[in-house]
Amino acid sequence: MAVFTVVAQDQIASWVAGYDVGPLRRIQGIPQGVENTNYFVDTDRGAYVLTLIERIPVQEVPFYLRLMKHLATKGIPCPDPVTDERGRLWSLLAGKPATLVTRLRGSPVAHPSPADCATVGALLARMHRAAEDFGPAPANSRGLQWWPVAFAALKDELAPAQVSLIADELKEQQDYAASAGYRRLPASAVHADCFRDNVLIDLQSGPAVIDFYFACEDKWIFDLAVACNDWCVEADSGELAADRTAALLGGYRSVRLLKGTEQAAWPMMLRAAALRFWLSRLYDHFLPRDAEVLSPKDPRWFERILHARRTGATEIV
Repeated sequence: MAVFTVVAQDQIASWVAGYDVGPLRRIQGIPQGVENTNYFVDTDRGAYVLTLIERIPVQEVPFYLRLMKHLATKGIPCPDPVTDERGRLWSLLAGKPATLVTRLRGSPVAHPSPADCATVGALLARMHRAAEDFGPAPANSRGLQWWPVAFAALKDELAPAQVSLIADELKEQQDYAASAGYRRLPASAVHADCFRDNVLIDLQSGPAVIDFYFACEDKWIFDLAVACNDWCVEADSGELAADRTAALLGGYRSVRLLKGTEQAAWPMMLRAAALRFWLSRLYDHFLPRDAEVLSPKDPRWFERILHARRTGATEIV
């Protein structure tokens, strides 16, 4: 992720010494992303990721680490937080909550095949099942309640056509969220950011999912729609590729069948996922935070995807 907090190697070495992982051999800042500060950490005993949590309130930090630990315990291939010698999942480093998690094998896939999409669909369904008994989770910090707040902050930066599109979509999403069908959709703690860069594919060990710091309580079908809008789109138009979409849904349904309410919700959830990431990227573009290394993403891509979802075929087949 972006390096917002630069930490000297001797500080990291002192902090890592509180873990039973062996002497520090190497650290390297990870430049991708826009939320937290991450470093690769190699020790004599293994490979880890050190995360300094930048935005999340301290009192909410345990949720993300407990969720990862819960899923890892249930066999989900995800980062497993390491406890320090005092039994803690996190402690302060350079004034920020910091945690050490296992580093997973594999690499992101830039151009996913239908087989890749099927694998990710099945992994998402396994994660949903594994999270059923996790317990309460925080609401989506960039979900329905945040969208009008972000829209109000961004209005003066947007073209009239963009303002009109967001206002119309926001109204339709608010109306849908007030419906009985929406309230019946299955939900639990979900990843909510299962993009290609957050899934590592390894030919031997299979797929693994990383970066849980947007995890939240949300609808399972929304989580699936978030993945679909990244894994299954045509690179030039933002339209859904039929073969990859069918593979993603087929992989999911190989583990868990979708309910009728979820199938009915699919078009609106695809639009909701597009709106969420368009607003988020607009916000990060126009209202960025300072960072030593920062890689904001182009918001125009999700504007295109939202247009495509509002006009194209999105029904589940």
